[in-house]
Amino acid sequence: MKTSVNHMFVGSRILTRLGDVPLLSRYIRNRGWHFIISWCHRLSGLFLTIFLLFHIYTLSSLQMPDIYNAKVKVFGFIVFGLLEWALAIPVIFHALNGGRLILYESFGCRNDSVMVSWVLGLSLLYILVLGFLMIIGNQSVSTLFFWLTTLLAACCVTWAALRRIWVSPNSLFWKIQRITGAYLLVMIPAHMLFMHLNTGVAHNAQIVLMRMSSPFIKVIDLSLILAVVYHGAYGVTSVLGDYISPRILTTIATGLAVIVMLFFAFTGVRLIFLT
Repeated sequence: MKTSVNHMFVGSRILTRLGDVPLLSRYIRNRGWHFIISWCHRLSGLFLTIFLLFHIYTLSSLQMPDIYNAKVKVFGFIVFGLLEWALAIPVIFHALNGGRLILYESFGCRNDSVMVSWVLGLSLLYILVLGFLMIIGNQSVSTLFFWLTTLLAACCVTWAALRRIWVSPNSLFWKIQRITGAYLLVMIPAHMLFMHLNTGVAHNAQIVLMRMSSPFIKVIDLSLILAVVYHGAYGVTSVLGDYISPRILTTIATGLAVIVMLFFAFTGVRLIFLT
């Protein structure tokens, strides 16, 4: 109970501090926090979709280990380390806020002020823990144990969400988007955490290829690729549909976005089966 109160207190303090920022305070007065949170969710989703494409592009050079190692060596500079840590901010916010939306839409959890406080408080905790792991940089964890535990947790969350979402009157595409979101709520923050619980696991082509050669890891990676690409594509097309007109331009932009996502999905799946 004390931990719950602390997380809510931290989240409320973050909201108060953000409300003092001059530009944000004007929008908060005129539109409210829901407007700010909604835009942050969409912008973080678009940013993470772009990063996903860049990540797949980087991994596609694994078939040429020297090139991959050269790319990763550049990312080893401290400035890239700081950027990698900063990436945790949109990752954990988008994941937890997506979980809040699922709780709101499908589970009747309508106390938004409490849930937003939890999202911000847990996001801050995750960012601090990840930063600590990146600084000490000498830890390791069993790959099999970590991903078995994570997959079990992800499947439990996904099943709970699926039971509520599947009976809703919304379209099949909407349902799959929310279900993949429930799965990724656990898997994506865990993936980022795993990268820093095993120092150097992504910094050498041979180590990455050895890890990806495991049938179990192939299943994990395949599920991540398919879920992330679908979830990202649906999110991008939704944003395009809301903000681009006339309809013909929306159709063209949506078609191009789907083609790009399918290309990178094919690239990622091909990489998984070729390693």
